[in-house]
Amino acid sequence: MSPADEQGYSDYGDTGHTRTRLPDNDPYGGAPRRPTRSSSRGLITVVGVVVLLIAAIAFANRGDHSSADSPTASSRKPPATDPTAASGTRPVTTKTAGIPSNFPQTEQGAQSAAANYAVVLWSDGMVDTTNRHRIVEAVADPSAQQRLQADFDANYTADFLKNIGLSPNGGTPQGDTFVNRTLPAGTKTTSYSSEAATVEVWCNGLFGLAGENSNTPVTSGWFTVTFKLKWNGSDWKVLDTSLKTGPTPITGDNPVSSADAIGKAVKEFGGFTYAR
Repeated sequence: MSPADEQGYSDYGDTGHTRTRLPDNDPYGGAPRRPTRSSSRGLITVVGVVVLLIAAIAFANRGDHSSADSPTASSRKPPATDPTAASGTRPVTTKTAGIPSNFPQTEQGAQSAAANYAVVLWSDGMVDTTNRHRIVEAVADPSAQQRLQADFDANYTADFLKNIGLSPNGGTPQGDTFVNRTLPAGTKTTSYSSEAATVEVWCNGLFGLAGENSNTPVTSGWFTVTFKLKWNGSDWKVLDTSLKTGPTPITGDNPVSSADAIGKAVKEFGGFTYAR
C-alpha cells in the first residue's frame, strides 16, 4: 500500500491537482495549434511494437530448443544426499552371544556397530550380573573389557536396583515388567580411520517398572551415547563409552497408556538389528 492509499488518496483526480489545457485557438489570432510530430510518434510506436514482438518470439524459440545436452543443463548437479538419511546398508546377519557382530570395516559399519551396542548396553539384560558380564564381554575390546565391566557393575548396585523396584539380583516383582529399552534415532561419526572411530548415537529410551503398584512407572527420555571403537581385525569393538542427556524434543500430546498396556507392548514388540 502506498502512502497515498493510507491517506485515502486512491484517485489522483481528488488530490486537488489542476490540469492546464492549452487553448484550441491561438490567442493571437493564428491557426489552431496541432500536435507536433504526430506522424513520427505513430511510426515510433509501430516500430516499438514490432521490436517487442520479435524479441518475444526469439525468447520463446530459445526456451523451446533447450535440452539436457546444453552447457547449462549439463552443469546442473542433483542435490546432495541428506547426511542423516539411511544409507541402505543391510544389517549384519551374524551374532555373538545373541548380539549383532562382524560389522564391516567402514565408517557406516562403525555407526551400525555403535547403534546396536547402545541398544544392548542400555537394555533390561544389564540388571542381571551374569547377563551383564556376557554382554560387555561380547562388545568390548579385550584391552578395555575389565575396565568397562567394572564401570557397568558400579552402575547396577544393590541400592540402585532396590530404588527402581527390583531385587538385589535384578529380579522383577511378580506381575510387573521391568522396561529398559533403547531406540536409536540416528548416528554420526566425529572421527574415523580404518583402525579407530568415535561415533555418537542419539537415542530415545524407555525405563521403569510397569505394574499397578510400581513406584517407578515407565518413562521416556532422550540421551546421546558416545562410543570409542577399535577395529580388532574382524569387527568393531568398544574401548570406551560416555552418556549425556538430550537433545530432547517437546513431548507430544499423546495420552499416557496404562501400566498393563506398556508391559504388554514391551513383551509383544521385539527389537531390531540396526544398520546405518
